[in-house]
Amino acid sequence: MELQLFASLALAGVLGAVLLFVWSRRVRGDKRHTAQLREREDRLKLALWASSEQYWDYDLKTRHMRRTWVDSRSNRSDLQVMSTTESDHRIHHDDLPQVEAKLRAHLRGEAEFFISEHRILDPRGEWLWVRARGRAVESGPDGKVRRIAGTARDITKVRQAERERRIAIAVLRSMNESVAVLDRDFNFISINPAFTRTTGYSEREVIGQSASLLDSTQHDVAFYNRIRQKLVTEGHWAGEMWQRRKNGQEFLCSIESSSTEGIYGEHRLYIAVITDITQQKRAEQKLRYLANFDTLTNLPNRAMLSERLSRAIVRARRQNHRIAVLFLDLDRFKDINDSLGHTAGDRILRAAAMRLQETVGEHQTVARLGGDEFTVVLENLDQPADADKIAREIIMAFEAPLVLDDRQEVVISPSIGISLYPDHGQVPTELLKQADTAMYQAKAAGRRTFVRYDDSMEIANRRRAQLSSALHKVLDRGELRLVFQPRLSLTTRRITGVEALLRWTSEEYGEIPPIQFIPLAEESGLILEIGEWVLLDACRTLQRWRQAGMTDLTVAVNVSVLQLLRGDFSESVRKALTETGLPPHALELELTESVLMANAEQTAAKLQALREMGVSLAIDDFGTGYSSLAYLKRLPITTLKIDKTFITDLNRDPDDTAITTTVITMAHSLGLTVVAEGVESETQLRFLDHFRCDEIQGHWLSRPVDPESCLRFIREWSPAAIGHGMIGHGATGGMPDDPARTPAAARDDRA
Repeated sequence: MELQLFASLALAGVLGAVLLFVWSRRVRGDKRHTAQLREREDRLKLALWASSEQYWDYDLKTRHMRRTWVDSRSNRSDLQVMSTTESDHRIHHDDLPQVEAKLRAHLRGEAEFFISEHRILDPRGEWLWVRARGRAVESGPDGKVRRIAGTARDITKVRQAERERRIAIAVLRSMNESVAVLDRDFNFISINPAFTRTTGYSEREVIGQSASLLDSTQHDVAFYNRIRQKLVTEGHWAGEMWQRRKNGQEFLCSIESSSTEGIYGEHRLYIAVITDITQQKRAEQKLRYLANFDTLTNLPNRAMLSERLSRAIVRARRQNHRIAVLFLDLDRFKDINDSLGHTAGDRILRAAAMRLQETVGEHQTVARLGGDEFTVVLENLDQPADADKIAREIIMAFEAPLVLDDRQEVVISPSIGISLYPDHGQVPTELLKQADTAMYQAKAAGRRTFVRYDDSMEIANRRRAQLSSALHKVLDRGELRLVFQPRLSLTTRRITGVEALLRWTSEEYGEIPPIQFIPLAEESGLILEIGEWVLLDACRTLQRWRQAGMTDLTVAVNVSVLQLLRGDFSESVRKALTETGLPPHALELELTESVLMANAEQTAAKLQALREMGVSLAIDDFGTGYSSLAYLKRLPITTLKIDKTFITDLNRDPDDTAITTTVITMAHSLGLTVVAEGVESETQLRFLDHFRCDEIQGHWLSRPVDPESCLRFIREWSPAAIGHGMIGHGATGGMPDDPARTPAAARDDRA
């Protein structure tokens, strides 16, 4: 019995041991299986994390979508597997039709794989582009596909990059500037169509070629090597250089070059943007020449003379030397010009200029101020008698006839006025003024002589002092008034506006010409107060006309440099418009070139404020001062007014003709309106109309008249006076144009 019990216990122990062994083995197997599953899951996580792809599984019957992905932004040590259903899988409605079509094609066996690029809504509510790739993985008993599975990749950034690339290519192809991409050895790897238009080289001809293909003989090899080395070391270079086209023609260009790394980290690339500036430079040089030199004699004009005289004064002050300014006027030139004709008169002026320069020498400045007036600047003088000696030599030099051509000679003499630095003035304007005064004394002394300025010539100055004193009372006494001169559009043949001109009738001295009192007002500072009065009265007058039905008219008011640069001029304009109710677009402010260039930066800021207000801006007397084309482009100017000096001899002086047509073309290229001043004849009118001048102003149309007469003239004006597409005879043809400008400096109207 005990033996049987022992056998039973032993059997139970063996069975238990066997069961324990089996159980432990199963546990170890489960653990290995679990570990394998975990390892596979980790590898799947790692693969999904590394590839930034999603695994998806779509049940066609239940329409459930299961997606598995790992956030590629997570750390490798903290990867999370996430899943969702079709409720979170929304395809963009614009993409849904093509997705369904591709899915049907795969299910019908027409495509081995389901491949699609479309937008889905991610859990953050953003539309993302994905590239999905999958295939059928399970079919039902009926043989129909039950499930498809695959992967999807976020390609949003790739799509954006591709879109930006296409846009960049489109922009490059549409650019007017030439663009070239060079490799690290400065060989061409890409160009745009503008490059071909500029250089003549096609893409096939330059790809793989060195950039030295375009090198010009204007620069040596070292020049180009320095630029390329700078690009290598600094990554950027900008400047101007000469290049050579395929046909051998050389052109000046502006180049902006920068380095950049390749998209996929390949070697550095260089991008060059090339702009052909040959014509621009020529235009700037031509305008600079017109602004600084007299086109008839090729001598410096008034602007260049002022600049050179200023420099001479600085040198003389530093070296303790004297300077002499000789102001010359050719005696009875007007009579000779009228008798021989303007062509002969031009030849006389050119010959006189050459004779004058030959006499004083190339190292001294000789300038033509206009008409038959010349100025000589003599430097490094030890004593006043040295200036007298040169003046005497000039007069003797003109004893010999001026040879106009093989058959015609003319004898003409100069009258000369002399002023000295520092004896008679410290600045160019003073020296020129004193020399001018002395020249008139030489004329009065019988011509063909010279006179040195002295204080006995101050009678005119006393007159100026008297007028200056009386000028302080003009506003209190109500002695100022405005007259108005109409402007005519050559396009519409209608009066477009008027220019306000200032007049002064003094109780003591009667009618005072603007040429006398305007400079006095500027010198004394009264121009600020007078200018405000003019602006207010002009706006008030035009507003009355507008209320009377003349709603399309504008009024132009001239502005002094003191008005523009002193005080808050913009506020004065705003106040005048507010007080009178005149809309800003009905007001045009005219400024001379000297006003614009007096303080360029400050002027530009103030003009911009006026333009933002809605007021139009015009350059008055254009061509008589200095204007940089580059600077003109920066100013918010709307109108250019061609000075009357160019219009007067328009049909007789080829230089005036060239200047006028050039100014019209240039202004139109800048989007500006062109107004010709001083139009006195129908011949001038026909010329201006032919060359597309926009508007004219002058006595051919109407002289400046009082407000009532002007309004009546505008109301009675009718385009019916126009014949055969041209304007007919004006109201008051044949009268010289008015010299007054309000309140800018008046013109010198001497014969």
